[in-house]
Amino acid sequence: MATINPESETSAGESRHEFECSSTFTKSGFEKKFEPPETKVPGKCRKVLVRIKEKLLLMKKFVEDRWAQLQLQLQHSCGPGSERTKIYQIWPGKNVFFFGGRLICGPDPRGLLLTTSSIILSSWIFAVYIGDDLPNHSTLIITFSLILTLLVVGNMISVSTMDPGIIPRNEQACVEEVGTRKKSVKINGVELKLKYCRICKIFRPPRSCHCAVCDNCVEKFDHHCPWIGQCIGLRNYRFYLMFMTSALCFCIYIFAFCCRRIHRKLQHGGIGLLGVLKNCPETLALASFLFACIGFLGGLLSFHIYIIVINQAYENFRQRYSGTRINPFDNGLLGNVKEVLFPPLQASQVDFRADVV
Repeated sequence: MATINPESETSAGESRHEFECSSTFTKSGFEKKFEPPETKVPGKCRKVLVRIKEKLLLMKKFVEDRWAQLQLQLQHSCGPGSERTKIYQIWPGKNVFFFGGRLICGPDPRGLLLTTSSIILSSWIFAVYIGDDLPNHSTLIITFSLILTLLVVGNMISVSTMDPGIIPRNEQACVEEVGTRKKSVKINGVELKLKYCRICKIFRPPRSCHCAVCDNCVEKFDHHCPWIGQCIGLRNYRFYLMFMTSALCFCIYIFAFCCRRIHRKLQHGGIGLLGVLKNCPETLALASFLFACIGFLGGLLSFHIYIIVINQAYENFRQRYSGTRINPFDNGLLGNVKEVLFPPLQASQVDFRADVV
């Protein structure tokens, strides 16, 4: 007849009691925390995991606090307790406003996100794969590339969040009240016909145009840039030129070191183009992308330098003035450059943060 060992029965009861004690419920009552059998984890790994857990908990708490503050601000500014309505809240255009109307962006952010991702990804590939492979002064070279990256991103944000020169609308007027849709002005002896905008109900100033994407009339309208999702006009044109110039310098700088690394692999590594594609595909892909960017930015910047010299805008580049090709805005080479690049920044014609009367 089989006998039961008291010691084995006691050990089984103790292990069952330990398992029941280790099964604890959290505050929500839906999760259980089981203590698995002891596993051997190295001390260094345990410390790293504990630090990562602490950092994640801090990040989670920070995000939750910021989100709660943002919700309180939104409730305070747009909730039922708000007394006054701001102009940006009822603006009929398609723009998107941030920070209480201080920043104005275009309606489609996809181009801006794509451009930002391309710049940051190119800088990251350069710093990780190419800059680290440089034999001398790698830290200085990478630091300068990061400075160029911040400069490009800063100029891009300035262009994409600034009022390009939106012209106020005239909601009361109509074509019948105006009496005629024909109106003209003379500038330097040249007669210019002003066009009537049916949407904004105004006679647009010379070299102004209505942007179909943002649904606004913009003074000295150049074009709507899909890569930053914003109109380019009177107020942000110089910042647009700064963005293109800094982006071109950024691309040339990184492209030069990409070519240097590819040349070293081909000459000293004893491998062909297929070997370069196999050993460092990120360098070859980045060089190809930057080559296309340099060609595009170089051609676009050259064209804008030309229209700066003649004091024109892209949208009105082929416009004729009363049957002639005389440009009434031409003030000579130096005068044109000074007027476009060094004028005082004009205030916005629309105060989007003002109260609706």
